[in-house]
Amino acid sequence: MLYPTPAGLYCPAGDFHVDPVRPVKRALITHGHSDHARAGHGAVLATRQTLDIMALRYGADFAGSTQAVAWGEAVDLGGVKVRFHPAGHVLGSAQIAIEKDGTRIVVSGDYKRGVDPTCAPFEPVACDVFITEATFGLPVFHHPDPKAETRKLLTSLVQFPERTHLVGAYALGKAQRVIRLIRDCGYDRPIYIHGALARLCDYYRAEGIDLGDLRPATVEKKEPGTFHGAIVVGPPSAFQERWARRFNEPLIAFASGWMMVRQRAKQGGVELPLVISDHCDWPELLDTIREIAPQQVWVTHGREEALVRWCELAGIAARPLHLVGYEDEGD
Repeated sequence: MLYPTPAGLYCPAGDFHVDPVRPVKRALITHGHSDHARAGHGAVLATRQTLDIMALRYGADFAGSTQAVAWGEAVDLGGVKVRFHPAGHVLGSAQIAIEKDGTRIVVSGDYKRGVDPTCAPFEPVACDVFITEATFGLPVFHHPDPKAETRKLLTSLVQFPERTHLVGAYALGKAQRVIRLIRDCGYDRPIYIHGALARLCDYYRAEGIDLGDLRPATVEKKEPGTFHGAIVVGPPSAFQERWARRFNEPLIAFASGWMMVRQRAKQGGVELPLVISDHCDWPELLDTIREIAPQQVWVTHGREEALVRWCELAGIAARPLHLVGYEDEGD
């Protein structure tokens, strides 16, 4: 019913791919991150928010045709019934349930289980086969409370009131979540954002996500003292450019699950690592599999072998898919 191909997971009965890595006739897209949502497909089926985000990122003509699907709505594709369910990863992110002849496969896409007011929460879906990501699929990964990590940033602001705190966060999902976390921790001053975040932040706000007072981080048009002790959020790539050096004694922070790995923080010149992830950690992956109780687990794009081994020891049939082309844009 579903198997891996060079283009991605393929369903021959419905003649569609899930999150294909190259242009195909018909694509079902779990969410808007660029390693899952690519332009150039003949037809795309996704949630309305994912379609909106793809249009913002790639232009209105990113596919030959598009179809929006509501949560839980059944769509028949060649006798295969598909439904989209919330994944809790970013705005519009979905798991895709694929059902035929009494067998149901759920493709998780990227997902997390923690509380996040910037997107719909993960919804466990009973299934025969659960295809799970394993970005942080090693026992060493135990993510801390994201609010506790955010309070480290606010503490640093008090300790270094003259320094501009530059927070690296990926443009879709992570940046908006970090901004919301900062607000939920009581920070009500303006937050400055890099221009690369503006359109997506505007879209989140249009979808009812309150991000508070956001202002452009345009150095040339501001008074020299404007950014002293301020928070500036931008894509990590921007902090390697001349733009970042214009701020007063910039203190580089980075919000990512990978900040648990000290060497990654050191290599990136990160002074304040913030372990805030939009993926499940090891305990959440295990809890999800126990809760769903599938007959089989297929593991993809991440640390596959450890999770496969855990499933086997737990008496659950499992296999790695070894899909390629999926990176960590939304980690």
